Amino acid sequence: MEELSLQYIIREPNIKSEKTSLLILLHGYGSNEEDLFSFATELPEDLIIISARAPQNLGYGSYAWYTIHFNNTQGKFSDIPEAITARNTIAKFIDEVQIRYVISPEKTFLLGFSQGTILSYAVALNYPEKVQKVIALSGYINTSLLPDNFEKQDYSKLDFFISHGSVDQVIPVDWGNKAPQFLNSLHIKNSYQEFPVGHGVAPKNFFDFKKWIEERM
Repeated sequence: MEELSLQYIIREPNIKSEKTSLLILLHGYGSNEEDLFSFATELPEDLIIISARAPQNLGYGSYAWYTIHFNNTQGKFSDIPEAITARNTIAKFIDEVQIRYVISPEKTFLLGFSQGTILSYAVALNYPEKVQKVIALSGYINTSLLPDNFEKQDYSKLDFFISHGSVDQVIPVDWGNKAPQFLNSLHIKNSYQEFPVGHGVAPKNFFDFKKWIEERM
């Protein structure tokens, strides 16, 4: 079988049905594909769950989608050219997975955490025909990764579940909570919640996005 653009791990349903959907997971900076995959056993049985590994190897089982210059004098600074490359690689990977497992964009969910969320926003807003239902955890919209003419795109089918920790020490909550206003300005369906945690996923957060997925399958 031909290799895909990214390494990944997968959980497939025992029996594929007309309800079977695809969930692609994008981990955060310094993590790996095993991290979010720990959700898999608690998610609906009728999901093909694929957790992708970011391409940059930081060593000791840690990976990144693009470089973050932590010592930049203006704070964290994302390497935008690398991020754009990662965005396009993920978009290609989504195509490959949809073809391999015969799943349409309408049945595809994309879930990101932190750096994975930043890229999930970027993929959906650049390629709304590829993925339409996005779970955006503890991230933000980086407008440097959006198309020049994003105001003219057809975003009518997009739907976002957004959440953030109210005491997030890595990505400030006031970065994350700008997303609903931005999406509302483009008439994109979205819901936003905050949870009293740091840079992580609270149990209530997990059960809320699980329900969100179930309602859309």
